[in-house]
Amino acid sequence: MPQEPSPAAEQSAEQSAERQSIWERIERPAKAQRTTLSHDAIAAAAVEVADAEGLDAVSMRKLSGHLGVTTMALYRYVVNKDELFELMLDKIYGAYRNPEVPGETWRDVVRVHAAQVRAISLAHPWIVELTTRQVVLLTPNVVATMERMLAAFDGLGLDADTSYAAQHTVTAYIRGAMTDEVGQLELMKRHEWTSGDDLRDAYSPQMMWLMGTGRYPALLRFAMEAQRKDDFVWRFESGLDSVLEGIGARFGI
Repeated sequence: MPQEPSPAAEQSAEQSAERQSIWERIERPAKAQRTTLSHDAIAAAAVEVADAEGLDAVSMRKLSGHLGVTTMALYRYVVNKDELFELMLDKIYGAYRNPEVPGETWRDVVRVHAAQVRAISLAHPWIVELTTRQVVLLTPNVVATMERMLAAFDGLGLDADTSYAAQHTVTAYIRGAMTDEVGQLELMKRHEWTSGDDLRDAYSPQMMWLMGTGRYPALLRFAMEAQRKDDFVWRFESGLDSVLEGIGARFGI
């Protein structure tokens, strides 16, 4: 059975990386490998484990067994779990598609971006947890999405700081919306609830008492009158439109 290396071995592997990012090392001229192992194979295996069992299930020991190699073999490719997370994030963002379209506006680009990120987040719910653990995860595919977004604001008369503020505002909205949506879906999955009605039934005693106090009239109106409680697509797109309208009005674009 593959053995987990000691802390000293991991530290030695980190030192051998010469403080370069994993992406710099990947772009070095390839050396002859003694196995068929690759960064892409490691990333694919880690994503498979995370999709099936969650982010906490991802470990060098589990991956080594999954790939049929020793744990030390993995450390020739990734020096620690942070680099493994980078590979995983870059792997799933390889599905991102936001091609340039003649005549498109900045709003067109942002809407496609938001839909792509939402789809990736729903396909791999652990991404929400990962992005809260590490705010900055700079990988080629992730940076390419940032480039696409920032480029959409070129030529609109905005300075660099303002363009970044607009892009960051959209990113913050998407992250917050997906944290809420994925969180609810994961809660339902844990309890084996198949619909929003199941969730509301489970929490109805608490809600009935709270609403009965008369302290929350606006929330009571929502509970009694809202028709789109489970329409995540409408909620996401409606919120996004509000953000875009705000950006457009604030910066005159």
